[in-house]
Amino acid sequence: MSDNPSSIRSETFARRLSVLSSPKAGDVLTRGLRGIEKESLRVTPDGSLAMTPHPRALGSALTHPSLTTDYSEALIELITSPEREPADTLARLDELHRFVYSKLGDEMLWTDSIPGALPEDDEIPIAQYGTSNIGRLKHVYRHGLALRYGRTMQCIAGIHYNYSLDEEAWRLLHAAEPSPATAVDFQSARYFALIRNFRRTSWLLMYLFGASPVLDRGFLRGRPHTLEPFDATTLYKPYATSLRMSDLGYSNTTAQAALKPDYDSLPGYLDALARAVSEPYAPYEAIGTHRNGEWVQINTNVLQIENEFYSTIRPKRVARSGERPLHALAARGVQYVEVRCLDIDPFEPCGISLETARFLDAYLLVCALDDSPPLPHAAYIEANANFGRVTLEGRKPDLRLTRDGREVPLVDWADEWLAKIELAADALDAVAGGDAHRRALDAQRAKLAAPETTPSARVLAAMRERKQDFLTFGLAQSRAHAAYFRARPPAADEARAATEFAERSLQEQAALERDTDPDSFDAFVNDYRSYTLERFSV
Repeated sequence: MSDNPSSIRSETFARRLSVLSSPKAGDVLTRGLRGIEKESLRVTPDGSLAMTPHPRALGSALTHPSLTTDYSEALIELITSPEREPADTLARLDELHRFVYSKLGDEMLWTDSIPGALPEDDEIPIAQYGTSNIGRLKHVYRHGLALRYGRTMQCIAGIHYNYSLDEEAWRLLHAAEPSPATAVDFQSARYFALIRNFRRTSWLLMYLFGASPVLDRGFLRGRPHTLEPFDATTLYKPYATSLRMSDLGYSNTTAQAALKPDYDSLPGYLDALARAVSEPYAPYEAIGTHRNGEWVQINTNVLQIENEFYSTIRPKRVARSGERPLHALAARGVQYVEVRCLDIDPFEPCGISLETARFLDAYLLVCALDDSPPLPHAAYIEANANFGRVTLEGRKPDLRLTRDGREVPLVDWADEWLAKIELAADALDAVAGGDAHRRALDAQRAKLAAPETTPSARVLAAMRERKQDFLTFGLAQSRAHAAYFRARPPAADEARAATEFAERSLQEQAALERDTDPDSFDAFVNDYRSYTLERFSV
């Protein structure tokens, strides 16, 4: 066996992949699930932020499982059901878009991750969820985000990709690697191994799929920056891939930067997040929880709730009604991961292509099966630095990253990982039939050889060719995609089923509100806060 750590990890990956590719495993590699959550700002025909309420025809943003809002009333979120086959996931996302467009009137969905023209920060409408206690809590939480980070940053949109292996895959691997761990603990440990590998190598996704190299000057609200002028109104970095994921977009605040998330084990991760949602932070204490007798944030802790932690990937478990995410993980282990760093692809009507999804499946399979050393704080900092470097200058010729304290050319490191992903792609194709995953991989290899074919480079090339600033480019793409969906309205039976589903969600919200004592909100918030402290006292 080679003494080279990379070679050793490759042998480990190949051994585990062979377990899941054996005749005994059957089709287990294709039985995992993937789902997509896509955020999009509603805008007016001229590209300005829509100031209208979330359309009632789309149902209740509180109770509809597929059509909701994120931070702003104008930031719609489309959520697919989890599916085995990526093509089915994308078909569901397409179906949701078609229904949404049938109810939007003359409004459109903005097709870039970076917002277009926004009103003043304090005029951006915060999402409303009605008068039930849980609805009010969701609104107060978002009000707290506004005070902590500003509303403008919260209007940044993206794609979240939810991924899991079938639980039988974990059982097979556990049997092949006997250990005293329970099946639940083994599965959680392997998902955390996936997360560590992802944290070390997700800069690759920024290079391949980053699509936000430019922004409108007004987005910065006068903040200092190191961007260059693209034209009179647009700023950019010549080799940037994703300003959304750089320190100009979803950067960690001072409070979050002090967090030291533990990705070496589920208990360590829970402990770190439990501390963050329990420990006060002086600047937030100075804000307080009330203004003029009204709640303005849930608490004054480092994080109001665990989902406030801005991470590029999260361990997840479907929570039961009324259950906190941390408790769901602690009680039943990790069920899937949520990849949160993907930009909206402005050249794809749904914001993500099937080819991208197939590549992600092969990449995440490697992350799950490859050996994964611990991620101490120094390695975590190194991984963050590599990720940040690629967001700002990923297409720079001869760019070098840092691996285990040593510099390595980006292309060499990428080649190593693409070789592993090739094995995963071939294994997935062998089970599913055809060569779809290999073709998806080949498309990404082409981007590595020709940086001008990456989405970020294509955005800049299109703007130069059409002589467009960012706002004009975004508006043109949004109009084109709006026309695409409006030309394909849902069939009558699809529209009827979707409309009935939306109406039921409104009825569910109304029932919650009827059962809510209007004077019980203070007690509800206090119970919510004490729940965290009692369950996760540290």
